[in-house]
Amino acid sequence: MKPKRRRRIVLVSLILVAVAVASGAMVYGLSKNMSYLFTPSQILAGKASDYRSFRLGGMVAPGSIQRDPHSLRVDFTVTDGDHTMPVRYTGILPDLFRANQAVIATGHMQNGTFVASEVLAKHDATYMPRELQQAMAQAHAKFHVRLPAQEARP
Repeated sequence: MKPKRRRRIVLVSLILVAVAVASGAMVYGLSKNMSYLFTPSQILAGKASDYRSFRLGGMVAPGSIQRDPHSLRVDFTVTDGDHTMPVRYTGILPDLFRANQAVIATGHMQNGTFVASEVLAKHDATYMPRELQQAMAQAHAKFHVRLPAQEARP
């Protein structure tokens, strides 16, 4: 084999190895930062048991918000219409957080309670992750809940 051809083969091999290492590092980094969204029904069915941290989505149950007067701790319940999940959060809640509003909380399970590290509240249903939208649509249909946008239609 000629020296020029050998250098090309070595160079191409090094480039392929570098691309493979960079791709592997990128996939590993992205997989550690993914956050899956589950409803209370899915969590109770065991679908979230493989994840250390994930997102819980649903509606804040009416009358479930309990604030600790001596700290920033708030306990509330999230429901998807079929099941409920108790949530504990310590921190400042968004201004739009209230009962009967959609909420997405990031955190983990601890002794049957979802311990949230972040809580996001929504003011309307203009954007909702597809999985949560489908789960909430099933719950609304099951309990015959009419949304304001449905009532305005003829």
